[in-house]
Amino acid sequence: MVYLVTFTILYLAATIYFGYLGYRRTTTVSDYLLAGRQVHPLVMALGYGSTYISTSAVIGFGGTSALYGFSLTWLTFLNILVGVWIAFVVFGKRTRKMGKALDAHTFPELLGRRYESRFIQGFSGLVILIFMPVYTAAILIGISRFIEVYLGIPFATAFLGFLLITACYVIWGGLKGVLYTSAFQGVIMVVVMVGIGISTYTAAGGPASGHQALSELTSLIPDHLRGLGHRGFTSMPAGGSPLWWYVITTMIMGVGIGVIGQPQLVVRFMTLKSDRELNRSIPFTALFILFTTGIAFAVGALTNIFFFGAYGQLSVQAVHGNIDKIIPLYVDTFYPRWFAAAFLVTLMAAAMSANSAQFHTLGTSLSRDIFEQALLKGKSVAETTIVTRIGIVFSIFSTLLIGLVLPESVVAIATAFFFSLCGATFIPSYLFALYWRRGTRSGATTSILCGFLVSLLWMLLVHEEESKVIGLSRLLFGTDSVAGHPWNMIDPQIVALPVSLVVFVVVSLLTAPVKTETLKNAFRHI
Repeated sequence: MVYLVTFTILYLAATIYFGYLGYRRTTTVSDYLLAGRQVHPLVMALGYGSTYISTSAVIGFGGTSALYGFSLTWLTFLNILVGVWIAFVVFGKRTRKMGKALDAHTFPELLGRRYESRFIQGFSGLVILIFMPVYTAAILIGISRFIEVYLGIPFATAFLGFLLITACYVIWGGLKGVLYTSAFQGVIMVVVMVGIGISTYTAAGGPASGHQALSELTSLIPDHLRGLGHRGFTSMPAGGSPLWWYVITTMIMGVGIGVIGQPQLVVRFMTLKSDRELNRSIPFTALFILFTTGIAFAVGALTNIFFFGAYGQLSVQAVHGNIDKIIPLYVDTFYPRWFAAAFLVTLMAAAMSANSAQFHTLGTSLSRDIFEQALLKGKSVAETTIVTRIGIVFSIFSTLLIGLVLPESVVAIATAFFFSLCGATFIPSYLFALYWRRGTRSGATTSILCGFLVSLLWMLLVHEEESKVIGLSRLLFGTDSVAGHPWNMIDPQIVALPVSLVVFVVVSLLTAPVKTETLKNAFRHI
């Protein structure tokens, strides 16, 4: 307990200091919303990485790796290829330039101004405001589960306390406070995750011995998972099996592709002053992703060796089916108390960095996108920062209510849900906004609505992971999914994204283009 108190006090003191630093350096609306567009590339890289990778990756997907094995390491590959290289090079540079040219301060505002549509900005802000709290709650559940296991504090108490701590410095520090604290938290995450990765492989006898020992546990895989296509912790699921479709389309592609449409990440590109700073951010961000998700997924799978050696059970059996408790229990059981305390601080850092960005995005969606631009029709108001803070308070209560009613083993599922929804809704309009001058307001509007509705309906009625929990399909049709294999295992984004893309192109070719003056302004630096 002494270690935990010491580490926590030092961590919170540093976090409060960086939040205060952001508050002192925030004097304008641009400072509060975009950190004055003068962010250092290393700060941006750490802030982007720690916002992207949170407790949902360490706790949720780490626990999922314990269940499905090394197949999830392909997500790390997509995290780096799509979430870093494509996101920065293909989208980031043009986003920075167009955002500055259009004086856009949020992702919905970028789309709204590019397509001359307050509806697009307002609707995009509303999607964020309604659905991002699900993802935010998932991240808080991850850290709260560890606190529950390590300290014996009731889950609801841990959830509420951590939620309030995170909200404080976001409300006052704006995006500068978020970025400063996220960079500091990112350093902690890398150091401790590298430590847990090295120590886990060392205890397993090295990579070769560890992977061999994991392969030897294949015979212990439960029959129901074998029936779904599970072939072992070091193998991919059987091709075409229900588990293969689920792991590939939801856990890997759903999150790996959906990252491009994440509003809290897109806005990071608009904080840099030049392409040079953005280029310098790429290697730092890629290494961050590798040292966090790569290690978390590997350690998650390897926990089966340790739990079987200690208890004669696989990881998921040791936690009675709640995979969100696997990583917390592994660290609490097999590591000294000082390391467990350091890991708890790491999870605090991961949760705070991601949640702070999401709270900030939620607040700006309410103030800038819905209140100022959509409802007041673009009339600038001096109270924007105040309304943003009100929006953050609203998001806190939404996150609290959602987090307390979500079922167990939901962290990875809720993350995939939000990434998939954003990907299908925003990616086509975002891509064509940056690259196709012929893209029209009607094309973007129709694409966004189709992507959103197809994705949502697929989740409610077809994709069994969500439809079973929501229960609407069973209420209406008496079954958890209206479709059979493999459709009930295919992620909504895999279906909705192509539909959204085709709709955008067809409708744009049939409707009037955006004004020439708007296009000249939007593309003047590109």
